[in-house]
Amino acid sequence: MTDAAAPAFQGYASKNYRAYVLGALLVVYTFNFIDRVVIGIIQEPIKLEFGLTDFQLGLLGGPAFAILYTLLGIPIARLAERMNRMTILAVCLGFWSAMTAACGFAVNYATLFAARVGVSIGEAGCTPPANSVISDYFPSDRRASALSIYALGIPIGSMIAAVGGGWIATEIGWREAFIWLGVPGVLLAVIVKLTVKEPPRTVSTADTPSFVSAVAALSKKPTFWHVAFGSAMASFVGYGVGQYLTSFMIRTHGFTLFEAATVIGVVLGVCAAIGTFSSGFLADRISKRHPNALAWLPALGFAIATPLYLLSFILPNIWMALPALMIAAVTHYFYLGPMYAVTQGIAAPRMRATAVAVLLFIVNLIGYGMGPPVIGALSDFLANGQLAQFGLDTAACAAQGAQADSVSGPRCAAGVETGLRWAMMIGVLGYLWAGLHFLLSARTLRRDWVA
Repeated sequence: MTDAAAPAFQGYASKNYRAYVLGALLVVYTFNFIDRVVIGIIQEPIKLEFGLTDFQLGLLGGPAFAILYTLLGIPIARLAERMNRMTILAVCLGFWSAMTAACGFAVNYATLFAARVGVSIGEAGCTPPANSVISDYFPSDRRASALSIYALGIPIGSMIAAVGGGWIATEIGWREAFIWLGVPGVLLAVIVKLTVKEPPRTVSTADTPSFVSAVAALSKKPTFWHVAFGSAMASFVGYGVGQYLTSFMIRTHGFTLFEAATVIGVVLGVCAAIGTFSSGFLADRISKRHPNALAWLPALGFAIATPLYLLSFILPNIWMALPALMIAAVTHYFYLGPMYAVTQGIAAPRMRATAVAVLLFIVNLIGYGMGPPVIGALSDFLANGQLAQFGLDTAACAAQGAQADSVSGPRCAAGVETGLRWAMMIGVLGYLWAGLHFLLSARTLRRDWVA
């Protein structure tokens, strides 16, 4: 990136309107994560009603969502390179919101799984067009901050899903939680389409490279691959361990569903929001003097977060563990803003949506697709080691729970608690692997930068 090129684009439209657009896209992304993560918040009553194991819950939280979400992201991004991005975004928002509400009408595990697949189809059309639109509204020296504000949809959406979903599921039922959190998104889709303008593109649509050409260009940038695989491992841990945090609070510390959801949603959600925004804010400012900050800042966050998460899972008293959880939640999210900023910065303007789609393909296939079921399977495996001495396993315990049979209840409860706690402790070690990839990206970051 040359000094002469930096001030060439000062942003599209007025500052106030850019702020409105960013705010609108933040709300969209908030709904994206409300509808995505609410199942992890309310999974304990679902587990009880349908008699499920942790692995089956992991399939609902992972592959049921991640496979089509990942595969459809690239073709939708290709459409976003050529067609009206806000139309694509609004249609997808309306569809995934309707499918979230449909989860509330599931009659068994299979129908709930199918509805989750429907949610994934709609949500595939959110981030690639949104990232591309933000890049056409904001100049490059404000892009990391703008993308970090957009990424606040992750902790905000997670917090609303936790508190709102936990309260509705406790007071009314888990089905109503899906319905009440899904329906408003349909109305939001109409508002966004009517009020957010499609920005002009920096180059003509005729200059859009083919998908093969875009991937070939990315293949020559080792920075992209280190950031992609580092983010994928961070996502693996974040989605895998994160899906079971509410269950951990219930099983290990004896919280009610609403109490656990409130702690996870409010306390950790606020901390995650601080970490998400700070990552972009700090990166924009530090990188002026330290060009590789987009690489080492995430690595630093992971190095701080890992031992703190381990400590928080070991301590027997949640109020002693909570400070460690809070600091870890702040620092492990240091990667989100830089992840998007680096991807946008090393991609040519007509390849940005495609670059984000390729990034999300890798991140979600590895992270979202594999994280929850692997942690769930590890939890079941470790629990079975505890339960075998009593002639029990997690499947038997799940069936007894669904039948309200408490004969083996204490043994089952102790076994599944131990299995989940150790699975989460093993899982968070993946953050160290993620940090290594970000450190390696520093070696080529300046060379690969084009924006």
